Amino acid sequence: MRRHVIIGRMGPDDKLAIPVAGDETATYLQLVASNTSFDHGIGHALDDLNTIGIFPSEVGLDLLVLAAHIHAADTRISRVTESQDTWTREIRLVVPVSDLARWTSVTQLLQRMLNFLTGDRWTVGFRARPKRFVSAVRKPLAKPKSLPYTELSLFSGGLDSLIGAIDLLAQGRVPLLISHAGEGATSDAQNALFDALKKQYSSIPFERLRVWMSFPKGLVADSAVEESTRSRSFLFLACGVFAGSGLSGGCTLRVPENGLIALNVPLDPLRLGSLSTRTTHPFYLSCWNKLVHLLGISAKAENPYHVKTKGEMVTECANPPVLAKLIPKSMSCSSPTKGRWQGHGIEHCGYCLPCLIRRAAIRHGLGKDPTTYTVANLAGHVLDTRQAEGQQARSFQVAIDRLSQRPGLARLLIHKSGPLLDATAAEQTALAEVYRRGLDEVAALLANVRTRPS
Repeated sequence: MRRHVIIGRMGPDDKLAIPVAGDETATYLQLVASNTSFDHGIGHALDDLNTIGIFPSEVGLDLLVLAAHIHAADTRISRVTESQDTWTREIRLVVPVSDLARWTSVTQLLQRMLNFLTGDRWTVGFRARPKRFVSAVRKPLAKPKSLPYTELSLFSGGLDSLIGAIDLLAQGRVPLLISHAGEGATSDAQNALFDALKKQYSSIPFERLRVWMSFPKGLVADSAVEESTRSRSFLFLACGVFAGSGLSGGCTLRVPENGLIALNVPLDPLRLGSLSTRTTHPFYLSCWNKLVHLLGISAKAENPYHVKTKGEMVTECANPPVLAKLIPKSMSCSSPTKGRWQGHGIEHCGYCLPCLIRRAAIRHGLGKDPTTYTVANLAGHVLDTRQAEGQQARSFQVAIDRLSQRPGLARLLIHKSGPLLDATAAEQTALAEVYRRGLDEVAALLANVRTRPS
């Protein structure tokens, strides 16, 4: 087990001494390429926004720089070798920012958010940017032109974000879609869906910001890469707020996610805490809104589907024919390349948690599912619960059986994955109901599915 500190640098001449404890392993994250432009996708994101007439604020840029530190730490520090319990890491960040006092004031909130999101122990510190980067964002040469964008919407390439985009476009809204280009299958889905939507809604001047952020595998010495990526939604939302900081009059950042996944109640006792992802949990989004308010950015993150199941999102989509045509291009699978060893291409496995919820939703909303799954027929054979193909199905069966025997548990179980401090009694009732209805959709999918250990 090692404690880690990620120290941001801006250029080869940035040599400010940062104290490092004797039991800390220091990694220096160089944020500037070629001595002038920002690296790791940040510079390209700035250029792409400027091209469409958006000029983010310095604090907005700070937020994306902070997200780079978080994403680098989360994906390049192995949980297996760098923690005492193969999960909880101790990570400190030292981030160069434009407004030291403002960022220092939100330190405790940030640490609480990150601890909740990833299950690690984060310490976040800030330092002033070097003098030559005090003003790092480009300013418009003339009076900014009026921009058409009515809101921003996260666009991951998944089914929920596709429905979110269609619902806006079908109403004649003009979103700026926000994507993080990660691994190839997801990136390909984003591109295919965006191109198809552009063709379908050619009269609407919507655009997309696509941030490609990556780090070398050897960034942290003697550590393997980490695949759990629990912090990924911090990067997604940071990209959105970064863009939104350049829109006058404030903005709404839509985070399209069905209520069952947003709550992500642990299905069984083995999936507690951060072992169940919290990327769009209501408490986490509430913390985001507090953060951007304290930073002085006029933006608000909201999940318009937080009391809808995925099946209800499919059923109620504003343009069903377009959705039905584009569903096969969307990507929901947690690991779409894992079938390669069986000779399959990039496709949905059909048995991970996101795939099961997707299959249940399409069955509920459309009946026929046009998606190709590696395991096409879940009921075709007994699923082995000692193998990946049977584990999530069995966990769902346990949760479904538990709730069928004690329906009132729903009101208690929705608190398992995180606090609901800002939810009224009526809102908590609605969340309990979406949890129940979401499990009902999966129960219909698994009605004839058999699971047992080999």
